[in-house]
Amino acid sequence: MKRVLLLQSTTGYRNNDFLAAANKLGIEIVPAANYCHQLAPSWGMRPIMALHFDQPERAADSVLREINGKLDAVLAVDDTGVELAAQLAERLGLPGNPAHAVRRVHDKLAFRRLLQEREFLCPRFHHLQAGEDPRNRVPELKFPVVVKARRLSGSRGVIRADDAEALVRAVNRVRAIQSRADRDAHALGLIIEDFIPGREFALEGMLEQGTLNTLALFDKPDPLNGPYFEETLYVTPSRLPGALQDRVHQMVARVCRIAGLVAGPVHAEMRINDQGIWILEVAARSIGGLCGRVLTHSLGISLEELILRQAVAKPLGIANADGAAGVMMIPVPKRGIYHGHEGQAAAQSVPAVTGVSITAEPGQIIAPPPDGASYLGFIFARAASPAEAETALRTAHRRLRFDIRSEFPVVEAPAIEKP
Repeated sequence: MKRVLLLQSTTGYRNNDFLAAANKLGIEIVPAANYCHQLAPSWGMRPIMALHFDQPERAADSVLREINGKLDAVLAVDDTGVELAAQLAERLGLPGNPAHAVRRVHDKLAFRRLLQEREFLCPRFHHLQAGEDPRNRVPELKFPVVVKARRLSGSRGVIRADDAEALVRAVNRVRAIQSRADRDAHALGLIIEDFIPGREFALEGMLEQGTLNTLALFDKPDPLNGPYFEETLYVTPSRLPGALQDRVHQMVARVCRIAGLVAGPVHAEMRINDQGIWILEVAARSIGGLCGRVLTHSLGISLEELILRQAVAKPLGIANADGAAGVMMIPVPKRGIYHGHEGQAAAQSVPAVTGVSITAEPGQIIAPPPDGASYLGFIFARAASPAEAETALRTAHRRLRFDIRSEFPVVEAPAIEKP
């Protein structure tokens, strides 16, 4: 039986999907996770269930001390574990991407430098050191700009600024977000880059011995112009002209080669305008959240099964079904405590909607980007055309109602009696 070490984020959406796919394939999963290192021992957990994913060298040492028996692959469920997975595969002599390549694309500053060196269309960017006054950068900036944390994903820590005052506010806020989310925040600093206008798209692919196979090219129908960049709709197949889709594939494949990525899932994001194709991100991971479920019909198997099959050298057997599909990451309208929802049955009854999954838990504190790192849930649709899938998703969303209350309820002070 094949054995796979699976790095599961405690806040990840897809742990169960990977476990179900492994069970179907008869693969033994050796679980590792990033539970609190202080609480995990009291819960009777092994040391590999309390790894510091953001300290891959230290975490890899822990795994190598504790692991028993032969492994056939190391996989990360989501973005938080990709660097550790690459380092472990490298040290164990298993197939996978070189750790330095994964580290490079995971760091927005290093990735921007790579694009610039190889003369891709790339926004002008500046590295703002921790503690540096952003006002000193104003003379060399061309507004609007976008302030970004270096290693966060999912629109977290990304804010557009249209002038100098907005820049100062954005930098202060992104610094606070990054300091809470990344223990290396002080050493990393931030990025300030030009805002690139245009429509946004995402490519989902798999690398096999350095060759990119595009699984889907997604349209993002909603404009993403800021000041925050909450993603909502993904619809495939793309409505871009075929020749332009081919150029997107070729460009992402070239970036992967230059970055040194050779195996496993790839998620790339780009903007397209009159100047051409601007690569925003190429990540050595698959699409986030539960969005991968939108590909099950077209692939004939789940995305997680496809990833596991490639990792243990099982035949892939990808199908190519007709039709269109889409997913909505249900946006968070405001910060607060989630208490519940209504209208799920009505949303699921919309023609072409194939499922509505509410992933927020009652009592959970939620927030929209740039602070939040989660969604209320996901809506899935399958239809004859991309336009029909998009319409179904929007209709279903309008039927949902969410009860989100203030974290600190307002209490009226008792009236003071007059003497």
